[in-house]
Amino acid sequence: MRRLIPLKLALLCCLAIAACVTINVYFPAAAAEQAADKIIDSVTGGAAATPVPATPKQEPPVGQNGAARAPWLVAALGRVLAAVVPAAQAQDANLDVSTPEVRAVTASMTQRFAQLNKYFDAGVVGLTADGMVEVRDANAIPLAERAQVKQLVAADNQDRTTLYAAIARGNGHPEWEAQIRKTFARRWIERGAKPGWYYQTSGGAWTQK
Repeated sequence: MRRLIPLKLALLCCLAIAACVTINVYFPAAAAEQAADKIIDSVTGGAAATPVPATPKQEPPVGQNGAARAPWLVAALGRVLAAVVPAAQAQDANLDVSTPEVRAVTASMTQRFAQLNKYFDAGVVGLTADGMVEVRDANAIPLAERAQVKQLVAADNQDRTTLYAAIARGNGHPEWEAQIRKTFARRWIERGAKPGWYYQTSGGAWTQK
């Protein structure tokens, strides 16, 4: 039995290291959705974001035989994880959207939305599946306004690209940019769009909300 102790200790170390690696790369989807809702509401003047209930953490199943044979191993692993999980949970609980860059780009989008809103309402501008804005029907825009609308759309898309990258960088994970963009793309449609607004499906087709 004593010969098994080094093996169990090695297993404990491996599990703890694996847990730390998982924690470091985990993308906080619920926190990203809350951050998206907060910014979308700020830009569009929508209602305050409804808190999203936290998803209970699922503990990895422990084999009954393993738990019966080595309860001390489970207890030791629990103590190791207790030392690292709180920090991860604190990080997962919130995404910082108050960095100077995020605040500046949000303010820029908020100011521009007052001009874009009527074009969304008219259906000539829509939301794309990748979190951007696109002119859907240029012919429906009065000729004198077409250049202005194109400029508004281009400027808004530049801000959106900056926003997604800024949130990722501001939270120390630039590799999260694509996932943050995907989250925002979905929430712009689900939360930011009014009934009657046009948006693109994943296949690229335009449809009305």
